[in-house]
Amino acid sequence: MTSKLKLALASLALAAGGIASAQTLLNGSYDVAREFYKDYNAAFIAHYKKTTGKDIKIDQSHAGSSAVARSVADGLDADVVTMNTSTDVEFLARAGVVAKDWAKRFPDNASPTTSTMLFLVRNGNPKHIKDWDDLTKPGIQVVVVNPKTGGNGRYAYLAAWGYAKKKGASDAQAAEFVGKLYKNVPVLGKGGRDATTVFLQRNIGDVLITFESEVLSVNKEFGEGKVDAVYPSISILAENPVAVVERTVAKKGTADLAKAYLNYLYSDEGQEIAARHALRPRSQAVLKKYAATFKPLQLFTVQELFGSLDEAQKIHFNDGGQFDKLYTVK
Repeated sequence: MTSKLKLALASLALAAGGIASAQTLLNGSYDVAREFYKDYNAAFIAHYKKTTGKDIKIDQSHAGSSAVARSVADGLDADVVTMNTSTDVEFLARAGVVAKDWAKRFPDNASPTTSTMLFLVRNGNPKHIKDWDDLTKPGIQVVVVNPKTGGNGRYAYLAAWGYAKKKGASDAQAAEFVGKLYKNVPVLGKGGRDATTVFLQRNIGDVLITFESEVLSVNKEFGEGKVDAVYPSISILAENPVAVVERTVAKKGTADLAKAYLNYLYSDEGQEIAARHALRPRSQAVLKKYAATFKPLQLFTVQELFGSLDEAQKIHFNDGGQFDKLYTVK
C-alpha cells in the first residue's frame, strides 16, 4: 500500500469517525410541515453548533400525521414528533412512547404554533366559493384529507361541523350539513400533501380544504397564480403539538438534544421561521409583525365545541363513528 493510499484511508477513517460522533435526531412530522422544518432544521443546526460547539444531523419523516404516529408506535426511532393534532400525540402517550404529561413539558399545551383551515380554489375562483355553505352545493367538488389518516382531515371535518353549530344548527342538522359536504368529495387524500397533489397535479376538484400554511407551499411548488386562498367566515383553531419520544431518546441518549430542538421552536428565530411559512406563531410580537399574512377571522377551539380532540376522535373518527355514518368510501 502506498503512503498516499494509507493517508487517504486514514483521512476517510477520521471523517467517518467524525460523522459517527455527530448525534442524529429524527423528527417524525406531518406532511405539510415539510418546508417549514427544512428551514427550521438548518437554523437549529447553526444555533446548536454556535452554543455547544457540536455538529448534529437532523432527519425528517413525513406522512399524514396519524400514519407517522402509527409508524412511531410500531418502532420508527423518531426522537421527537411534531404533529398537527394532539390526538396523534395522545395515541403515542397511551402506547407508552411519549410522556403521559407531554402537553405540560413545553409552553402553550406543547404547541409552539397554530394554524386554521381555509379553502384553496382555482385561480379567479370560477365557482365563487366564499364560505362553508358553498361546499355543500350540488356540482361542487371538494378535495379533503381522510380524517382517519391525517389531522388535516380531522380539522377540516370539525371546522365544517363547528361552522354549522356556530350558525345555530343542532347536532342532527350539523351532521346533515357535513354529510352534504362529504357527498361532494370525489376522493380523500391520505395526507395534506397528497390532497394538494390530487387537486393540482391530477386536477380534481373545485376547492381544497387545507391548512393556511399550505398556501405558501403551493405557490412555491406550483407557481404563483394557480390558486386563490379563500378565508371562510368561521374556522377552527388548530394547535400544532410537539413531544419528545421517550422510548427513542432513552435508547439513543438524545434526550437533551431532543428537548433543545423543541424548545428552540419557541425562540424568536423559531417563531419567525414559522411565520414565514404561514404557521401562526405564539409570540404576539412576531404575530403582529406578520399581520398581513394572518388575516383575522372568527376562530373557535376544539374544547369549546367538542370537549377535546380525544372526545371528537371517539364520537366522530373511530371505526363506526359519525364520519363512517356520513361518508361512504368511493
